[in-house]
Amino acid sequence: MESLGVPWFVLVRHLGPPLVLLVVGGVLVRWRRPPRRGLVVAALCVNLLAAALPFLWIALQTATGLGTSSAAGLVMTGLQPLVSFTAWMLLLVAVTAGEATGHAVADDRTAR
Repeated sequence: MESLGVPWFVLVRHLGPPLVLLVVGGVLVRWRRPPRRGLVVAALCVNLLAAALPFLWIALQTATGLGTSSAAGLVMTGLQPLVSFTAWMLLLVAVTAGEATGHAVADDRTAR
């Protein structure tokens, strides 16, 4: 990362929390087995991708010389929040879909 002009501590500071969230979330998904665990895992992975996107962009720029125009930077500025928003929406869908099926199971148990 130093060759790209990004100090290692910056990389750790930006990717550390999403990595910890991915590990802890993965353990919880494996332990609790939510109804829509695929969506939860996808949300955690997309969140990590959103955090890594600036570094991937810098690496792509360095490797290919792409992105020297301001239009490419503008697209990248909008892309990271969009990817992060997608992660949150996946998690929201997973939680709301899980609640809907969870209530049906609870009602079925009380009916018996």
